[in-house]
Amino acid sequence: MKRRIESTTSRTAEMTCLSRACSAQETNPYYKSEDYIAPVLLPGSLKPFLHLSLARSLFTKVVAPKGIYEYIIARTKYVDAAFQQALAEQFDQVLIFGAGFDTRALRFRDVMGNTRVFELDVPVTQHAKIGQYQKRHLVIPLNLTFIAVDFDKEALPMKLDEAGFCKHRRSLFILEGLTMYLEPESVDATFQTIRDYAGKGSRVVFDYVYASVLRKEGIYYGETGIERSVSDAGEQWHFGIEKGQAEQFLARYAMLLIDHKDAQDLEKTYFSDAEGRVIGRVNGTHCLVAAERR
Repeated sequence: MKRRIESTTSRTAEMTCLSRACSAQETNPYYKSEDYIAPVLLPGSLKPFLHLSLARSLFTKVVAPKGIYEYIIARTKYVDAAFQQALAEQFDQVLIFGAGFDTRALRFRDVMGNTRVFELDVPVTQHAKIGQYQKRHLVIPLNLTFIAVDFDKEALPMKLDEAGFCKHRRSLFILEGLTMYLEPESVDATFQTIRDYAGKGSRVVFDYVYASVLRKEGIYYGETGIERSVSDAGEQWHFGIEKGQAEQFLARYAMLLIDHKDAQDLEKTYFSDAEGRVIGRVNGTHCLVAAERR
């Protein structure tokens, strides 16, 4: 049976783009992020909606599952920082898995230097993104390479070799909003590939959901809503990590955990004021991880 994502642009990628576009319009500094290209990528019919605070509030507080808007904002800022740090340290390569409507290669083009950026995604979503770039007259940097791939069906190493992604170079690997949608065997194969291609000092940034969420245990803030939203989008979650097991998971791929943030950590980092009061609650089902190749 053909999966929805094989024939139609990823709905979750579209919703993430919409969330980033809403965040770009925010005046509250806790909620404002810097993806100024996301609003440009939205269909023309949605652009007036972005400028109406009431309409944005309806989407972010009523339509979106509890805390997921805050999570996407925090995740965007977290990955932005990792991307900028890699550029500042003159990493050779950045590989973005399941890139969706990620715009970092355009937003940070002025500081990319000689760093090559590779974006991996399923063909239909990637083609839609490139089409939007062309339609909006957005210039694609020369050091950005697109690689169309089905993570569950195609051999990733062959795709990387064909595209000119080099082994054993200092690289940043980004898996943002991806692991939970892959089958466990695909996650294993992906991290094995990262291990085999990563040079010394390479970093990996990714997020995951708790394995208990897949079992529908209903432990975390916003869990029921996000489960329903993912199911309605026809893009099921298949992979999770047990609470407290991220370090052990990484060790299997010769990686050292350097940072781990759950919802409470993200609230403290991105949504707490000077007195420590939480301004916005973050959906509790996800965690963010940064690791380094040993």
